[in-house]
Amino acid sequence: MTNTTQVTSAPAPSRSQMALWALTSLFFMWGFITALNDILIPHLKALFDLSYTQAMLVQSCFFGAYFLVSVPAGKLVSSIGYQRGISIGLCTAAVGCILFIPSAIFTQYWMFLGALFVLASGITLLQVAANPLVTLMGDPKTASSRLTMTQAFNSLGTTIAPIIGGILLFGAGEHIAADADADAVKVPYLVLATVLVLLALVMAKVPLPENQTSNDSHSNNQSSLSALKHRHLSLGVVGIFLYVGAEVAIGSFLVNYFGLTNIMGMSEGQASTYIAYYWGGAMVGRFIGAAVMQKVAAGKLLAFNAVASCSLILLSVMSSGPLAMWSILAVGLCNSIMFPTIFSLALKDLNNQTAQASGLLCLAIVGGAIIPLLQGVIADIFGVQLSFLLPLLCYLFIGYYGLRGSKPQTSAAQ
Repeated sequence: MTNTTQVTSAPAPSRSQMALWALTSLFFMWGFITALNDILIPHLKALFDLSYTQAMLVQSCFFGAYFLVSVPAGKLVSSIGYQRGISIGLCTAAVGCILFIPSAIFTQYWMFLGALFVLASGITLLQVAANPLVTLMGDPKTASSRLTMTQAFNSLGTTIAPIIGGILLFGAGEHIAADADADAVKVPYLVLATVLVLLALVMAKVPLPENQTSNDSHSNNQSSLSALKHRHLSLGVVGIFLYVGAEVAIGSFLVNYFGLTNIMGMSEGQASTYIAYYWGGAMVGRFIGAAVMQKVAAGKLLAFNAVASCSLILLSVMSSGPLAMWSILAVGLCNSIMFPTIFSLALKDLNNQTAQASGLLCLAIVGGAIIPLLQGVIADIFGVQLSFLLPLLCYLFIGYYGLRGSKPQTSAAQ
């Protein structure tokens, strides 16, 4: 009797572990796909002879999907469940990847933008389903640990993508400006589509927890804006908007920035490998920041990192050569703790409005669609180097939020 019990209960932890690792692979994939945009932008810019403003429409279409799709995606996941939501998200992202093939055949920029929007819509649905699911995959006491692990794999994807993408799109360090080839995107995105479909098949078979929230609860949380009456939350929404925008904008311009003659004069292929230092710095910084925050208040550390980012950007704008390159890359290290820190500070003391506030903060990711576009306008007028002053202004606000804006204010009514 004892032996029978042991045999039947033993596979359960194994299935749970397999499910968690399968889920972790999703975080890696959307990190990889998101960072691949930093390589796609200079490729399409050269292919279609775009201005910086036009090239930044890549990020506008990609991150605009977060704003337009997140609420419908949340309702869909509430009605069909996590597992089906993940499978549909993966298949939608795969369709977006496949759409790159006709875009390359007809060589139409608007088709590439449409493909990116479909791809990002799938990623948005994936995130809406996968993020809360991680917290249900085991002991609630270790939920934060599991989230840290999955986010680390997300950062691993953003670190590897520029290296692989640079090799596939630019070749062995060659310039693409004279002979950009639309066909270069076919193989990378076809491979991505294949991987996404295989993941969809795997996730359809893996046992996952069921939804634990009702449709009405989710709908009310998403539709009401009453939580914005809390000052630290409303400023936190602005902080997430500016942070995501600044992080994405910097990454989007690095290849072209390093190609400037007064910076490094690199080819696109050479410059793409250095983007890994920017995103890799964020990955390493997460582990350092987690340890430092055991002794230093989160708001103070956020402010310190924001001031450090401003200093590094200013140094890069006012210098040239390797100093300008490495100082802008070091901003990635400072970025590491910003998103989760702003997020957690904004949710402080909100009690039963926490879920509602979380939805508002997720919508603020649309900053990744707007700030890069504005930096593109500045780059077209004043040049790429001076355009980095826009992210600097974003980090100034984040510094203020860490020191003052993140403190909940109590009133007599409350």
